[in-house]
Amino acid sequence: MAKEMREPIETGCPDPFQYMHPVMRRNFGMWAYHTHPRPGVLMHVAKNGDKVWTIRVGTQRILDVFTLRTLCDIGDTYGEGYVHFTIRSNIEYMVTDEAKVQPLIDAIEKAGFIVGGTQNSVTMISHTQGWLHCDIPGTDASGVVKSMMDELIDEFRNANMPNRVHITTSCCQINCGGQGDIAINVQHTKPPKINHDLVANVCERPSVVARCPVAAIRPAMVNGKPSLEVDEKKCICCGACFPPCPPMQINDAEHTKLAIWVGGNHSNARGKPTFQKLVAAGIPNNPPRWPEATAIVKKILKAYKEGARDWERINEWIERIGWPRFFEEVELPFTKYHIDNWRGSRKSLNSSTYIRF
Repeated sequence: MAKEMREPIETGCPDPFQYMHPVMRRNFGMWAYHTHPRPGVLMHVAKNGDKVWTIRVGTQRILDVFTLRTLCDIGDTYGEGYVHFTIRSNIEYMVTDEAKVQPLIDAIEKAGFIVGGTQNSVTMISHTQGWLHCDIPGTDASGVVKSMMDELIDEFRNANMPNRVHITTSCCQINCGGQGDIAINVQHTKPPKINHDLVANVCERPSVVARCPVAAIRPAMVNGKPSLEVDEKKCICCGACFPPCPPMQINDAEHTKLAIWVGGNHSNARGKPTFQKLVAAGIPNNPPRWPEATAIVKKILKAYKEGARDWERINEWIERIGWPRFFEEVELPFTKYHIDNWRGSRKSLNSSTYIRF
């Protein structure tokens, strides 16, 4: 008789309370207010008078063991031994004594890290896997983040923007395309090149056909062998066909480009969430520093910083001044390719005579 199968342990996520600072556990759901003493530092006050200072540090998403141990040693020596990571991969230290805040900041900066990323700053850029792990990346998302944050370090360290700015990078548009105020996405501009000699041995053809979002792939016989073909008029160059069928190579050093989208917003605070819109496409994909993409992002942030009113998010600023003036402010060309032309785009087009110039 076969051995009885072991039942899986469905634990889900670990209980977060065991890792919380004791004061945070004790006052869960009982906070009265919080203040912002300086960029990178928050002070939360509970209804019973307890106070917790949180120091946010700019750290990359992909950390090595040495860096993690260094950060933890700083927390044990100068903090109270409790840390957590934000959704944008920044480490935060919690202390209950205000006298510990400045020595902790000094130790952090001496170790080469930056304190900031709170309130009206350019927060840490979130990113997808890139070349380290993903199988279809057109660019290295983490490398783009490193290059841009080197240029935007002062905007992270200080809180001088009209409102918070969230930037995301995605190494492809079909799987990990994210949303933020500004998003840098990769766009493949050429259909995949098919190695017909390998398709029959490597690919499960029905799965590849089913995976295409626009039904541009169909079975074919090439040189007497079962293979696939692509209808280039339908193909949107997304790269979704490459993971189940590596012989359909779409990455290309020359024709894989970057695109920048702006105006995305998750918040429901003053208006409904908004989708991003394309502002720049065909940007050269030039590692290791990606200077062209970085220059455009800096230009957009400069125009936003100078032209937006207090507490306006980027999408609200653009909505107020209008898209024509936005393109003038950031000195980017507007082409016919910026206009939505898919069958459901009518909802997003201006259908009135009211136009901002």
